[in-house]
Amino acid sequence: MTKKLPIGIENFETMRKEGFYYIDKTGLIRDLLKNWAQVNLFTRPRRFGKSLNMNMLKYFFEYGCDSSLFDGLAIGEEKGLCQEYMGKFPVISISLKDADAMNYEGAREMLCSIIGCEALRFSFLSESEQLSELEKSQYKQLVQVDTSGAQHFIMSDGVLGSSLFTLTQLLRKHYGQKVILLIDEYDVPLDKAQHFGYYDEMVAMIRKMFSHSLKTNDNLLFAVLTGCLRIAKESIFTGLNNLKVLTITDVRFDEYFGLLDWEVQEMLRFYGLEDKYELIKEWYDGYRFGNSDVYCPWDVINYVDLLRADPSASPKAYWINSSGNDIIRRFLKMAKGGVRREIEKLIEGGTVVKKLNEELTYRDMYNSIDNLWSVLFTTGYLTKCGEEEGDRAYGLTIPNLEIRQIFIEQVMEWIQEEVRKDTPKLDEFCDAFLKGETETIEALFTAFLKKTISIRDTSVRKEKKENFYHGVLLGLLSHREEWDIRSNAESGDGFSDILIEIEDDEIGIVIEVKYPDKSSLETGCREALEQIEKKGYEERLLEDGMTAILKYGIACERKRCMVRSCCQSLSQ
Repeated sequence: MTKKLPIGIENFETMRKEGFYYIDKTGLIRDLLKNWAQVNLFTRPRRFGKSLNMNMLKYFFEYGCDSSLFDGLAIGEEKGLCQEYMGKFPVISISLKDADAMNYEGAREMLCSIIGCEALRFSFLSESEQLSELEKSQYKQLVQVDTSGAQHFIMSDGVLGSSLFTLTQLLRKHYGQKVILLIDEYDVPLDKAQHFGYYDEMVAMIRKMFSHSLKTNDNLLFAVLTGCLRIAKESIFTGLNNLKVLTITDVRFDEYFGLLDWEVQEMLRFYGLEDKYELIKEWYDGYRFGNSDVYCPWDVINYVDLLRADPSASPKAYWINSSGNDIIRRFLKMAKGGVRREIEKLIEGGTVVKKLNEELTYRDMYNSIDNLWSVLFTTGYLTKCGEEEGDRAYGLTIPNLEIRQIFIEQVMEWIQEEVRKDTPKLDEFCDAFLKGETETIEALFTAFLKKTISIRDTSVRKEKKENFYHGVLLGLLSHREEWDIRSNAESGDGFSDILIEIEDDEIGIVIEVKYPDKSSLETGCREALEQIEKKGYEERLLEDGMTAILKYGIACERKRCMVRSCCQSLSQ
């Protein structure tokens, strides 16, 4: 039977027992056991398999391990390690990804719920003969709920701050064995706290939780944490000299997050989709972790699933839909002339060299444009190209077509926000189309383009380049809400770029946009007008009762444009 694709599956046991396709990353266990520090932090962008790997670690180490889950996998070949470590430890496993709220009280309540639910897995502690009455009382404080009937956990600040340490202490005494602590998405509470304005309170609480459980905790065998950013200046790791940080620039463990090229090819062969390899590589490959080139697994799995149902389906930007893209919006708003030119270079497929800081705080992220380069890198919007070029300086590039599309969409939204701030100029621009004033249209459109970010990518088709200018123009003209504006509307023998009807004046406007590529702007305008005539794009406007038709051919290249027109009146 063909295996199901694991879309959204982060449970290792479900993956292995329910017939899902699994790409073997259990080598992570082997390498971790041979190279572990007491506290290990992996930082990777979202949707690169962090949570599944953490769940895999839990199932391997925890008492009661079902060894059959690892049959046929890489770690199963390590007989000595399996005999010594598999199923031999108490494991505390929590994820902080849901610890987000609009205020500190709500976020604190979520932390209590996360810790309380995990503590409930060890309900036997309340009756353990190895624990004193005081220790049993400490456990009961972790699972205490209110009297409303809902599972609403109640903890004082002191209990919550020491909760992870308390649980390690109780488990070690019960089992007589040191504890493994897994904390997934450790930095999400800080991200949300910064966004909603309760940052200092959250930092203080996370610092208490981590310093108690990770620093000089004799009950701890080792801990593994994952997140998007390395948080150093936060002081949540103050005094923690047993911390090993493994970022996306580190060569250690570089192959265990994301999909390697051979893993993608093997998946495509399994599902009979080998012919889609180049397309998938172009859209979803391009990330560089340590010395490994990797694909985003979320994208590949979703697209392969779509292809199984519709082999002709085009690639989609799955990663953008799995979270917001506020970071790019903020980046664009802070970008000035020089940075805007660098953004243009990136979108064109080029590289910029930047010194990176991988130890940012969420408070510092938006303090400068230099910090934002680092955040774009650590969160997966940019990737390194080539080797280090100096003191933490790397060549950065957009990894693939999906991320390029995200940049372009955000640039388009930003452009529209910027130009809409100048209402008088927009009115003048729109009026010029009604009056047939091509020189005014040309001058104002050029001025708009000079203030924004142009997109010229030599790796895409000419039509794609035209789409950018088409989109900018459409955004400007939509300023006139009373105009009926249609994009790519069927008319005559084809689809016109833009059709406009001004009903009160019975005026119709046809606009065709060209990117002349190797020819001149003048030639581009002429070709646009000839296409309007040849295809009869005005036909729909005439059918709708427009008595005067204005036709515009607009040619654009970088931040230059040319406008030519002709007029048709039914009275003539």
